[in-house]
Amino acid sequence: MNFDTYLLFTVTTAIIIFSPGPTAILVASQGASNGLARTLFSIFGITLATITYFIFSATGIASVIVASHLMFSIIKWIGVAYLLYLGLTAIFSKSGGISVNRSTVQKSRKVLFSQGFLVEFSNPKALLYFAAILPQFLDVTKAIFPQVLAMGTTTFILQIIIYGAYSYMGDRLVRGGVKHWIIKTINKTAGGALIFAGVKMASVTASN
Repeated sequence: MNFDTYLLFTVTTAIIIFSPGPTAILVASQGASNGLARTLFSIFGITLATITYFIFSATGIASVIVASHLMFSIIKWIGVAYLLYLGLTAIFSKSGGISVNRSTVQKSRKVLFSQGFLVEFSNPKALLYFAAILPQFLDVTKAIFPQVLAMGTTTFILQIIIYGAYSYMGDRLVRGGVKHWIIKTINKTAGGALIFAGVKMASVTASN
């Protein structure tokens, strides 16, 4: 992979990560409820899912999953169900969404890590990216592992920076003393966005 291809990969990946989606919404809301430092555990969960997909892509497993209607559907519907759960929780639960009282609602590091991993790993668009788009950046005339390692490291750094920024914005939102009704509105908006993302995810097929 030459420098121009690597640069194109970096820009493309940065745009995809930065684009508002279920993962970005998740870390922003967690940053508001749990603070930037604790939300890093969720971001680490996201990056672990990404690393897993990089391994799948390098070994061809990602393409096998996409080719298997059953396996692809299982992963997709797990993601749909989980996004709907997160969305409904943010809207209706007093402790599930963003809260200004962090001392009573902070989630454990394990829960934050698990949520980040599950949202990213069960996103069918992420699977399609690693199965269909990522291989196009690889130079098959050269060793694959160093290329995948470089791309994986770059993606890891980009996710830490960009999702960290989303989490920071959520953290600053609460620290700024936002009124309770604004927080409730944000909860309902974020919940609705997660539900919408879940519904849209349900329409994703391996041929998209």
